[in-house]
Amino acid sequence: MKSILKWFKSTKPKSNRLPITVPDQIMKNNTDITVNTNMEDSLTYIEKILGENDDFVIRRFNAFGRHKAVLCYYCNMVDQSAVNTDILKALMYVPAHLDSKIIELHDLKEVLINDALYHTEAKRESKLNHLIEGLVRGHTVVIVDGLDEAFMIGTRNIDKRTVDQPATEMVIRGPREGFIELLGTNIALLRYRLQTPDFRMHTMEIGRRTRSKVAICFVEGITKPELVQEVKNRLSKIDISSVLDSGILEQYIEDNHLSPFPQVQYTERPDKVVSNLLEGRVAILVDGSPMALVVPTIFSQLYQTVEDYNERFLLMSSIRMARLVALIFSLIFPSLYVAIISFNPELIPTEFAVAVAGGRAGVPFPAIIEVLIIEISMEVLREATIRLPQQVGGALSIVGVLVIGQAAVSAGFASPITIVIIALTTIGSFATPAYNAALALRLLRFPLIVLGGIFGLYGIMIGLILIANHLLSLKSFGVPYLSPLVPGNFEGMKDLLFRSPMWFFKKRPSILQTIDDTRLNPNTMDELKSTTENVLDPLNYKEKGR
Repeated sequence: MKSILKWFKSTKPKSNRLPITVPDQIMKNNTDITVNTNMEDSLTYIEKILGENDDFVIRRFNAFGRHKAVLCYYCNMVDQSAVNTDILKALMYVPAHLDSKIIELHDLKEVLINDALYHTEAKRESKLNHLIEGLVRGHTVVIVDGLDEAFMIGTRNIDKRTVDQPATEMVIRGPREGFIELLGTNIALLRYRLQTPDFRMHTMEIGRRTRSKVAICFVEGITKPELVQEVKNRLSKIDISSVLDSGILEQYIEDNHLSPFPQVQYTERPDKVVSNLLEGRVAILVDGSPMALVVPTIFSQLYQTVEDYNERFLLMSSIRMARLVALIFSLIFPSLYVAIISFNPELIPTEFAVAVAGGRAGVPFPAIIEVLIIEISMEVLREATIRLPQQVGGALSIVGVLVIGQAAVSAGFASPITIVIIALTTIGSFATPAYNAALALRLLRFPLIVLGGIFGLYGIMIGLILIANHLLSLKSFGVPYLSPLVPGNFEGMKDLLFRSPMWFFKKRPSILQTIDDTRLNPNTMDELKSTTENVLDPLNYKEKGR
């Protein structure tokens, strides 16, 4: 009672000073206020903090028909049937096995939580601030007159979209499930695929206003403990008002904040997260975001897909090489075209040079200006296609590519070869699996075009050297960004340019310094070969006289 009276006095206006009326500030300055035996005092504090909300329900009733009690919750965030049946009805009537007994006030707390409540997520709480935090998260609070502790029951039930195929990562061969916004569902998807007691999930709250729940996931016995601790240290130092998506955390925990290259990988595929966890990485999930973060990240992960490991190695190695060629195309093709046209046309075969010169005969701009104009136009068109509704976006992309491109050539605004070069560049950027990596290459394409237009091939080489030097200097949680190429590691190079057979991956990546580095039993293939029999061989069938 004294603590609540003290709070009331602290909120009265003083001379030359305005009263503190922000609820969050009131809670911060009064963290020691506890539940009072007078139910009305505790209820007044809760109403003062939460204010007037039409969806906030206060239901008074008599516990066991004798003790005054009140039930509080946000009606749009709870399972209404559970509140009515498992809580309200259960607390109104005395349990059958205690019907003939007299329940004293000092025994009421134990009886209510152990004998009456039909709910597993029920606990006692004495701090009023903790009760308010539970209410805004979707819990139900029950306060009984005469008790110095309240009951907080987990009845949260938020409407959510169903688990569906990931929208940003198309699946060819593999699971078709993707993360959704609810953290609990995402954790369940991980546990479904990682059914081991070694899976660990630690949570923390980040955001003064949103108090977003952040989950740190790893596999104990594989992941290096120092890596987990470093992730926790970086996250714990983030003092921000709100965290609405995992991308906000990504910008704080990366090593180099000025680099265009992503040092934290994000995905909405549970199978991809599980495969990274089993390699020794750490996953970060945020309640309200369907994207999981995976650290540490190296450059080779940005052009690899889960399908690379679900198909045979010969086929996927060729596909990966095509993906790398597309990646290189998207970076240097326009600048290479500008440099050759402007400074070294002798490198072009004679017949092709005549065709190019004929196409550029009516273009009034130099090659560098022409390419920059078309490139910027394509970027604007791509951004417009992404932002428009799906039904309109597809039609706009066709109109932009066919109609606008043809009209530009016909009007003499651009040459046909320039349109072809930009089209190949755009297709190459689409072939990069990681969107943030493709975005970095799109950004670096423009300075390379300028360097190629001013200095020719020398300018392109200078630009590529600067990019390579920057990549060599990058690290993600201490792991060199170009690993396992630099520093060289033979085990890791088996999965760099080509995808080696699965039985070649006997060890986990050494760059992650895992505790258990054995991925495959070295004798597995020998045992398979020694025990394999052609049980349906037709020659054996004939020898048996059948």
